[in-house]
Amino acid sequence: MRLTVLVDNNTLIDRYLLGEPGLSLFLETGGQRLLFDCGYSDVLRTNARRLGIDLGALDAVILSHGHLDHTWGLASLLSLYAERAAEGCPTPRPMLLAHPDALAPKRLDGAPIGPLVAEAALADCFTTILTREPTSITDRLLFLGGIPRRLPFEAAVPIGERQTENGPVPDDIPDDTALAYCGRRGLVIVTGCSHAGICNIIAHAREITGERRIAAVIGGLHLLDPAPGRLDATVGWLRESGVAALHPCHCTSLAARMALAAAAPVHEVGVGLRLAFD
Repeated sequence: MRLTVLVDNNTLIDRYLLGEPGLSLFLETGGQRLLFDCGYSDVLRTNARRLGIDLGALDAVILSHGHLDHTWGLASLLSLYAERAAEGCPTPRPMLLAHPDALAPKRLDGAPIGPLVAEAALADCFTTILTREPTSITDRLLFLGGIPRRLPFEAAVPIGERQTENGPVPDDIPDDTALAYCGRRGLVIVTGCSHAGICNIIAHAREITGERRIAAVIGGLHLLDPAPGRLDATVGWLRESGVAALHPCHCTSLAARMALAAAAPVHEVGVGLRLAFD
C-alpha cells in the first residue's frame, strides 16, 4: 500500500504545498485508487494537482466520520466532476463508503459542523454504501465500520448535536471509523480523528482480522487536550500492544506526540508525505 498525505494541519519543508486544519489521505493498493477523507476546502484539489494525483480517477472515497474538517472538501471534489463533465470528460463513478451517521446533519453551538453536501446530491456522483459493518475494500484493506467503545479511559465525550429521525441528540460520533491494512509486518491502522479512541480502534481491528501485530498507526488521534489520565492510559495501552510506529497528525498536540514517544517511535507527518507499506 502506498499512502500520500494530501491535507493536514502541517506541511513538510521544501514541498510548497498548502495546509489547513483537516485531513485527507490518498491510498493506492490492490489496483485501487482511494481517497480517505477530503479535508475542509479546495486545498485538496490544489495539493493533489501539485503532487500529480488525478482525483478524477478515484475508485472510492471513504469517510472516517462526518465532521467538516473531513467532509467539506467533498464539495470541491464534486466541482471537479462537474467541470470534467462540462468539458466532455466525465469521470468514473467512484464508491462513497461511510458509516450511516456520517452524512447526518451535525451542529455545534448552532453552527453546522456536518457535511455540506446532502446524501441525495452525493448519490448523483457516487455509488453510496453506508454501513456499520466491517467491509472489505481490497483483499488487504478493510473498512472497520462501527467501533465498539469498550475501554473506560476512552469514554466518548459528545461534540454538539446530531440530527436523527427523532430529533437532535448529543453527538458521541458513532460514525467514527478507520481502515486496517493487512501487511506482511502486521496491521497498518489509518484513522481520521479517532473519536472512538485509537486503542478501541486497534482492538476492533485485531478482533476482526485476527492479526495481533500493529506495524503502524497513521492519522489523527483526537489528543489535542486530553485529560492526563486518558493520555497516560493511552500511552500505556499502546506500549503494551507493541505498536511498531506512530505517525500522529491533525488533531494530536505536540505535548501528546511527545508523550506517545514513550509507547512507540513517533514520526513526523505533513502534507506531501509519502509512505509505503508492503
